[in-house]
Amino acid sequence: MYEQFYQLRERPFALSPDPDYLYPSRVHREALDYLRYGLESHAGFVVITGEIGSGKTTLLQTVLRGLDAQTTVGRIVNTLLEPRELIETIMIDFGLEPAGHSKPVLLRDLAQYLVDQRLAGRMVLIVIDEAQNLSLAALEELRMLSNLETEKSKLLQIVMVGQPNLRDTLASPEMEQLRQRITVSYHLEPLDAGETANYVNHRLRRAAIGPPLEFPRTVTDIVHERSRGVPRIINVICDAALVFGYAEERRQIDVPLMHDVLAELETTGVLPPQSAAAGALSGVTGEPPRRAREAAPDAELQRAQAAARAALDAAARRASEIDQRERALLQRERELAEQRRILAEEYRLLRLQRSAGTGSPPVRRPPPDVTPQRFATARPEGVWNWVKRVTSGGSRRMVEGS
Repeated sequence: MYEQFYQLRERPFALSPDPDYLYPSRVHREALDYLRYGLESHAGFVVITGEIGSGKTTLLQTVLRGLDAQTTVGRIVNTLLEPRELIETIMIDFGLEPAGHSKPVLLRDLAQYLVDQRLAGRMVLIVIDEAQNLSLAALEELRMLSNLETEKSKLLQIVMVGQPNLRDTLASPEMEQLRQRITVSYHLEPLDAGETANYVNHRLRRAAIGPPLEFPRTVTDIVHERSRGVPRIINVICDAALVFGYAEERRQIDVPLMHDVLAELETTGVLPPQSAAAGALSGVTGEPPRRAREAAPDAELQRAQAAARAALDAAARRASEIDQRERALLQRERELAEQRRILAEEYRLLRLQRSAGTGSPPVRRPPPDVTPQRFATARPEGVWNWVKRVTSGGSRRMVEGS
C-alpha cells in the first residue's frame, strides 16, 4: 500500500507479532532475561503478564526462536478448555493420540512420552498463551502435570503468558499450591515517552530499504500520550499515520497530520475518545490497575477486542480506497498513452502524404516562349567558328546599312 512511497520493505507497524521487530526496551530486556533464566535453570512455572498489546506474544516468540534443537515445545493458544480437554490438547500438540482413552490412560501415555524425551536428552516445554482464560480447575490440572518428575529434575516445564488478571487469579487462596511452584514471574510495563520514540523509529529503520523515515519527537510524544505506551496501540496509530501521509502524498509525518489521524481514529471508533482512554489507562504505571479490572474486566476486554476489529476494518477500507485510486490513475495513464499513439500515427501518415507530393508546393518551370536550346548549337563548325561567323556577318550588315 504505502511501502513503495516511503521506501519500506514491508509494513513496519503490522499488528501480527514479529520477533524481527522486537524493540529491546528496558522492560522487554528484563522480561527476556527472566524467561531465559527460567528455561535454562529448568524452573517449575514461569509466568509473564502484561496489558493487552504490551508485546507478550512477540517476546515469547523471540525466546522460542532462540531455543536449541534439544527442546520439544508444545504451544497452546486456545485456552477455553476443561481439565481433560487441556490434557488432550497437550497430547495432540506433541503428536500423541488421545481419542478413546480414559483420563488415567491419557496421563500414563503422556508421562511415558515425557520419560522417553528425557532419555533422548530432550527438554519438554509447554507454552500457554492467553493463560488468563484458564479455569481454576484447568490451572490445578497443570499443577498436577508439573508433578511428573524424576529423582533429580522435572520432566515438564511450563510457561504461562497472560493479561494482568492472571496475576489476580494466581493470587487467590485456591491457587496457593500452584503459586508456590512459580519460580519466575514478570509483569511487562508500558513504554515511557523516550522508549515510545525509540520504538517507533526502531521499527521504521528495520523496515526501510533506503534512507529511513523518522517520526520527530513532537509526533512520538503525541503518540505516547494517546497510546499510554502500549505497543499495539502505538502500531495502530503509526500505521494509520503512514496511510494518511501516503494518501496526501506527504513524505514527512508532522504534528498537524498526527492530530488529523487521531481525530479520524476516534471518529471511526478505532480509538475511544481521549477522555475515556485517559480514564481507562490512568493507572498504567507499573503494577496492573486492579481497581479498573475488578470493576469491569470483561467490559475492558470487549472494548479492546472491538477496537482491534475496528482497526482492522478501517485499515481494510483505507486500503480498498487507495487501491481504487491507483486503478483509476492506471486507467487514465492507459487512455493518455492510447491518445498519444493515435496522434503519432496521424502525424506519420501526414508526413507520408507530403513526401508523396500531396499538398507540396508546385515545381517552377520556364515559360513556353523561352527555349534554352536556342543558345545551344549542333552545327558542325563548332561553337567558336559559329560565333565568328555570326559576328562578322553582323558587322557586314552594319556597314551596308550605313
